[in-house]
Amino acid sequence: MREHDDGVAARMSEFPSRRQALIFRCKATLLQIQRTWHNTWSPALQRPRDASTKTLPIIGESMSALWSDGNPAEQALQAGKVQNLRVAVRRINGVEIGPGDVFSFWSTLGRTTRRRGYVHGRELREGCLIPSIGGGLCQLSNALYDAALKADFDIVERHAHSSVVPGSLAEHDRDATVFWNYVDLRFKSAAGFRIEAELTSTSLIVRVRGSKRETTSLIPTTATLRDDSAESPPRSCASCGITDCFRNIAPSKMAFGCTAYIVDTLWPEFAIYVSEQRRTKDMLILPLDGKIWRKPAYAWPTAGFAKVCQSRWLTLARAWHSRRLGQQGAARQRLLLRFDERLAHAASQALSHAVTHLVVTQSLLPFLWRDGVLGGRTFDVLLTRQPMRKLQHTLDTAAAMHPRSRTLADFRAEDWLAKAETEALQHARRIITPHAEMATLFADRAVVLPWKFPEISPIDKPTNSPMRAVFPGPTAGRKGVYELRDAAQQLGLRLTVVGAQLEGPDFWPDADLLPVTSNWLDQADLVIAPSYIEHQPRILLQAIARGIPVIASNACGLGEMSGAISVPEGNLPALVAALREALAAHLLRSHADTSAQAINVGVSASGT
Repeated sequence: MREHDDGVAARMSEFPSRRQALIFRCKATLLQIQRTWHNTWSPALQRPRDASTKTLPIIGESMSALWSDGNPAEQALQAGKVQNLRVAVRRINGVEIGPGDVFSFWSTLGRTTRRRGYVHGRELREGCLIPSIGGGLCQLSNALYDAALKADFDIVERHAHSSVVPGSLAEHDRDATVFWNYVDLRFKSAAGFRIEAELTSTSLIVRVRGSKRETTSLIPTTATLRDDSAESPPRSCASCGITDCFRNIAPSKMAFGCTAYIVDTLWPEFAIYVSEQRRTKDMLILPLDGKIWRKPAYAWPTAGFAKVCQSRWLTLARAWHSRRLGQQGAARQRLLLRFDERLAHAASQALSHAVTHLVVTQSLLPFLWRDGVLGGRTFDVLLTRQPMRKLQHTLDTAAAMHPRSRTLADFRAEDWLAKAETEALQHARRIITPHAEMATLFADRAVVLPWKFPEISPIDKPTNSPMRAVFPGPTAGRKGVYELRDAAQQLGLRLTVVGAQLEGPDFWPDADLLPVTSNWLDQADLVIAPSYIEHQPRILLQAIARGIPVIASNACGLGEMSGAISVPEGNLPALVAALREALAAHLLRSHADTSAQAINVGVSASGT
């Protein structure tokens, strides 16, 4: 024990004092002022953007692991480093430098402050890995320097680290330390170039696009190992055992390795899933607590989470604005997307950097992906609709088949939004949904949940004659109304239609039109939903639970469910065949009911 105490005392004697730290701070401030003055009058740091570099080939690339230290004591600062990289990558990604202009790490990134989203990460200073706001950005500067060497750029300024962190590019002398703002990384090229940076769940990737010099060859990925045998590896404040050093900080209150569930409108299937999967150290981010506010649409189970975050006023604003618009149309879709973006931003602000896994509702996914929130984390997706690219392709196909439709071509999302969602879905670990048809798009990554049936009993009612076939609206092209109208005309079937007439008041030449508030389900003999797009078939589940037969397209996502007949969407012959089968079955039931009534009457008369 005495030997241990002597060892700790010896290490403490090597640590810098507060006086030494103050002297360092004064020197650094003077150098920062000097560099600021120089940068102000340096026109070479202006960076004109040239969109043509987006299509140029990759001429330099560097990849490095995010989680390079397996020591549990280092996890909090490693998570802080990854958070700092998330923030920095958003500033670096897409930067385009003109011919002969100089890329500067600090001029591009700006100062690392808490206000900008930076947290405590690991910074190498005077032989120690210390907690520092913005710490860990050297991994990005290392990668930029490595990629610039491979692209054969002219290095204007670069500084090597004083010590080598095991596993870093410093071991191969391809590192570049940075310290605001006078220890910088700068490089340039005779031709314009573009920098792209991203975080996967495990790696930092930096790419450079541009034109390669023809007179030189690619510099090898690895170089001669730096000989640091005389040096000891840097010590870390997180694991050196000295807790009374003035540089030491208290560990994060949020448990490292926790999961955050970022949800929106309640689906009962997802509520059950979240309740079964969540751990006591996890956090829940939702629009508002529906149980407290008596809003069933947001009544997610909140018990058992370490932290619950809400966006109350934003959610109330969304509800107020959405009520002013109709249930369909481009204006409503654009409004909802704007609020999805704002909710995604609020969720990202609530996240702790200790969160390493996310479960994200699909509506917020493209915005979180674009903003880099998912980088450095694994994530699952709660899939609530078809992927945007496929959804819009389905609508385009239907619109081509029915060009007179008022609704099939009324709105399409911006291309960047569909692209961001596609990329995020490709990187997701698992796709979670009860929708059988949507699950088939993701093969082995899909987790198919059982649909939650309403708690109602089958009804015992007399069979209508003729059959009462109900289409549970609204009358919109995406609901397959054109095919249903044609099928009904072929079979001479009179329909009951529920909901708004969005395709025009004269769309149904011979149908009974009912409001949504009517009790039509109690009188239905058949429910028909030949939709091109249907994400939540709640009405169909109610019908099946009541024992009412259902004809539904594959797009309704019921799968091989008892009580439902599936038909391909947009397939008129298949729909007609299914309706004929349903009519025949209804006729048999009618005869059976008539025979049973006759028998009951005869028995009653005999008894009398």
